Amino acid sequence: MAFARTCSVALAGVEGVVVEVQADLEPGVAAFTLVGLPDKSLTESRDRVRAAVVNSGVQWPQKKLTVGLSPASVPKSGSGFDIAVAAAVLGAAERIDPRVLADLVMIGELGLDGRVRPVRGILPAVLAAADAGYEQVVVPESAAAEASLVPGISVLGVRSLRQLIAVLADEPVPDMEPDQQGRPDSLLSGLRAPGAGAVTGMHGAGPSDQDHDLADVVGQPAARTAVEIAAAGGHHLFLEGPPGAGKTMLAERLPAILPPLTRQESLEVTAVHSVAGLLPMNRPLIGTAPYCAPHHSATMQSLVGGGGGIARPGAVSLSHRGVLFLDETPEFSGQALDALRQPLESGHVVIARSAGVVRFPARFLMVLAANPCPCGRFSLKDQFCECPSPVIRRYQARLSGPLLDRVDLRVEVDRVTRAGLAACGTPGESTATVADRVRAARERAAARLAGTPWRTNSEVPGRELRRRWYAVPGALDEAEHSLDRGALTARGLDRVLRVAWTVADLVGHDRPDAGDVALALHLRTGVPRGTPMTIGAMT
Repeated sequence: MAFARTCSVALAGVEGVVVEVQADLEPGVAAFTLVGLPDKSLTESRDRVRAAVVNSGVQWPQKKLTVGLSPASVPKSGSGFDIAVAAAVLGAAERIDPRVLADLVMIGELGLDGRVRPVRGILPAVLAAADAGYEQVVVPESAAAEASLVPGISVLGVRSLRQLIAVLADEPVPDMEPDQQGRPDSLLSGLRAPGAGAVTGMHGAGPSDQDHDLADVVGQPAARTAVEIAAAGGHHLFLEGPPGAGKTMLAERLPAILPPLTRQESLEVTAVHSVAGLLPMNRPLIGTAPYCAPHHSATMQSLVGGGGGIARPGAVSLSHRGVLFLDETPEFSGQALDALRQPLESGHVVIARSAGVVRFPARFLMVLAANPCPCGRFSLKDQFCECPSPVIRRYQARLSGPLLDRVDLRVEVDRVTRAGLAACGTPGESTATVADRVRAARERAAARLAGTPWRTNSEVPGRELRRRWYAVPGALDEAEHSLDRGALTARGLDRVLRVAWTVADLVGHDRPDAGDVALALHLRTGVPRGTPMTIGAMT
């Protein structure tokens, strides 16, 4: 009896479990049995591995072969176990020394000709291997840069099974035929999720994005201030106004003023996009805040995650550490919008399926945009709207109170006038100017919150703000009167205090004063408080 074992990784969301791949050969009728709770794509690896081994110039063992995936109680899916299965079989057949395989983790799919193809989720799989104490991984050559992001791991990138056999058997590594110039790399085909980018509205953003500058936005001082405060403190934002007023322009420019992601945040974001099949091959590490704008016809599963079999990340996870923009929010289904309430509070989403429970990170900055009525022309200042009053009320009631209560900033975006367009020769502040203020405000908040589990003002519980960090005496008088009159809820008062701290960080105050709280109240209730609506005027 011959036996060999190596390791691979089973993914459940962005969390992985190291799986021991065991191969046993014994005399008997030639057969190939795969056990250990595999799914359909993993069961088909028997044919892929056999063809890949034979086409790599190695004789397939004509014995009874059993391959076990341990622990057997963990569901396994996908084609990433192929090279581990092939190596274990070759170890049992003594083509490779079994002792060399025992401490390796192998991740990758095999083509019928023996080439090693990349799979989704390389980064979270390697992170799981590192957490389990493994120090060496074998991955496809095209995914070696992604795997190398994990510190303390030795990465071996291979292009074919023939190369892998030569390296493990300490033989001369065969040369691979160079790819012809101009031809697409067939090893990358099928790696991206079909249509995922179009459905989610994903695009990268950053300070160098010249196509999305805040200076392009005409007027809208209150909305620009709200966008700056949202970026500085991580506060959710609701923009309401007629079509063409600039709501989408403001949302698209928000990621560019967010600070660059830290190393840990970049790994979190990259892991989610790797599992979803949205990681660009030329950018193994995502360093800027992602932006996700799903269409209003999106289902609840596409927003929070799900799908048949093993759950896939949804828009709330794809926008982790970035911006989730819901344009035409009242047109989304009520069930989908209400499903956002749990990730808004907890910062993650838990999806229960028959195949297991999956947990995805989902700490995002949400921006809602809505028209005031179905035609979009309703306003208290003019009579352009022709929608009946009951229709307007039903339209505005599509956004539930519990969802809006979790939004810190609510701004009415005014219609752009001819005078505003004529004044476009004097643009507002640029993205670079606002981004510098946001970065400085984040640094002040980080210094104040050092030693706590929170990093931005929006994450701090209200009780902690009242017990540990105090506003200027008398600064909260107007907000407390609003609470007594019923204009604010207790949760609303906490959110006003969080926003006031963000305003104080932006203008350089040690503690929020009455002006900071007044601006926070204005942005919460929509009632003017006589405060400047631009941060630059308050500094």
